[in-house]
Amino acid sequence: MDIVYIRDLRIETIIGIYDWERTVKQVVSLDLEMATDIRKAAASDNIDHTLNYKAVAKRLIAFIEGSEFLLIEAMAEQAAEIVMKEFSVPWLRLRLSKPGAVRGSRDVGLVIERGEKN
Repeated sequence: MDIVYIRDLRIETIIGIYDWERTVKQVVSLDLEMATDIRKAAASDNIDHTLNYKAVAKRLIAFIEGSEFLLIEAMAEQAAEIVMKEFSVPWLRLRLSKPGAVRGSRDVGLVIERGEKN
């Protein structure tokens, strides 16, 4: 198993449970590790044979920018489902954080793992 990753993908969105959070966009940050097999792409040197991280990032940006979740848990779960189904990823680890959400901390968030590592 190989890992294709994206680090600190910053996206502005409506997220949160408080009234003020429903009126302003906040930044969320995603780290994503996705299981894949890079051998065919390495042999062919062809983008069509790999997991295209730019396509994954663009899809997540469009999804999250257009969303208005109350909880990061719901956002993370749906983002993971999109990546696994639309990009045929068998396993992923997604870290989702809200920078500045808690005074005195750089960020808060969660990490989820879905699927099976091969």
